[in-house]
Amino acid sequence: MHLDKRTDYSLRVLMFLASNRGRLSTIAEIADRFDISQAHLTKVVHLLGRAGFVETLRGRSGGLRLAGDGTTIRVGDVVRRMEGDLAPVECLRASGGNCLITSCCRLKGALSRAMGAYLAVLDGVTIAELVEENGALALLLGEAA
Repeated sequence: MHLDKRTDYSLRVLMFLASNRGRLSTIAEIADRFDISQAHLTKVVHLLGRAGFVETLRGRSGGLRLAGDGTTIRVGDVVRRMEGDLAPVECLRASGGNCLITSCCRLKGALSRAMGAYLAVLDGVTIAELVEENGALALLLGEAA
């Protein structure tokens, strides 16, 4: 499964915010730390805010922070929200696609089970688990880095 940049950046932002829970962070700071486009990251943060994963505070002393402590944000939920259509082949899409063998294809069931297993693994991981007791990550993403 390949995750697009929006999902990748979303997970990085959430991990950054979870690693810096004691303070507000800025989009500029996160973009700089990961060497990614601030404009693109602004769009990602907006989506994360709308999804309820991130709280944004406007104004001169504003910034963003993780919504909650990260224990309720499941990686699978983030992937579902940011990716949109996760169907690996057209016959699994809501529209059904236009494949000649869809009605009798056994691959469709196998791919559906595989996608379910993939998401089940990601549903078992929270953002908090990704950063807790991870000293190396704290050094890379914390204030002192």
